[in-house]
Amino acid sequence: MADKIDLLDYNRADLTQFFVERGEKAFRATQIIQWLHQYGVTSFSEMTNLSKALRQELEEIAEVKMPTVLIRENSRDGTCKWLLQLEQGNSIETVFIPEPGRGTLCVSSQVGCALDCSFCATGKQGFNRNLSVAEIIAQVWMAVHEGHKVTNVVMMGMGEPLLNFKNVVKAMDIMMDDFAYGLSKYRVTLSTSGIIPAMKNLQKVSECALAVSLHAPNDELRNILVPINKKYPLQELMEVCKEYYKDSPRRAVTFEYVMLAGVNDSRDHAKQLRRLLQDVPCKVNLIPFNSFSGVDYKSSSPEVIDEFRSLLTDIQTNVRKTRGDDINAACGQLVGKVIDRTLRTEAGRLRRNDEA
Repeated sequence: MADKIDLLDYNRADLTQFFVERGEKAFRATQIIQWLHQYGVTSFSEMTNLSKALRQELEEIAEVKMPTVLIRENSRDGTCKWLLQLEQGNSIETVFIPEPGRGTLCVSSQVGCALDCSFCATGKQGFNRNLSVAEIIAQVWMAVHEGHKVTNVVMMGMGEPLLNFKNVVKAMDIMMDDFAYGLSKYRVTLSTSGIIPAMKNLQKVSECALAVSLHAPNDELRNILVPINKKYPLQELMEVCKEYYKDSPRRAVTFEYVMLAGVNDSRDHAKQLRRLLQDVPCKVNLIPFNSFSGVDYKSSSPEVIDEFRSLLTDIQTNVRKTRGDDINAACGQLVGKVIDRTLRTEAGRLRRNDEA
């Protein structure tokens, strides 16, 4: 017997094709989207506006699989973090951050991450695989149908979203579908370390908001902090960012900049950053570093961050408030459980043993 298809893997276009190929009307796609995502119904027998024959057929060929919640933690500030069990022994983390008037869900796109940014706990675990569309959108489904009011989604969890391009774009399609979660294109944000070819493709196929993990104002430093910079250096990255919203002049790229004491937080770094971004329609988020085991970085002090911000004149600059750090749910702290196909975890352990 053939494996059943998981309907969470399908966006509206996929579902339309699925039903038309079976001799059904195209509007069945809208009905299924609503049942699954708006109403949270995953049992075909309960989808009462479908014919009995179609419900029976779906029972035989399709399914809706959800990850298992291994751990649910709540921070003192209201942040909620889930550890979700996937197949093959892996797990991922998802975080919901409540704020007055909004609720932001931080969604993972990969098991681990291949980019190995030096200040990120996820990257230190290595990489196993991309998440399916179903595994990505299930994180949204779970948060919404547990009763959390999700107004914003940020693809800033575990992984580099643009290295899982097709599945991430389909999942964001579902997030922005009026018959699913109905999120505005301004409220679904993809964060990338700067995979330039994929950024150019994203510009063509998705209206989501774009954030770039920058973290350094020059190539020499960024090569250390964000090693993918060696392949896609800053000059090329800035050219893409400058043109990204050329047809939407009211929109801007967001640059994420983690503040590392004595590393990237000097007055000179701030001046370099201002020069780098001077022709790019953008805003900047300054992020106090959130510590984790195995790294020597420290966060810049509030005074240093304030001074750095004051030097970015003419650029809209915000200091991101740290949320969920008491449950390791803050930016850069997500780890889950990764069966590391890159062998990076083992290599790091051997290196530490040698140094000892």
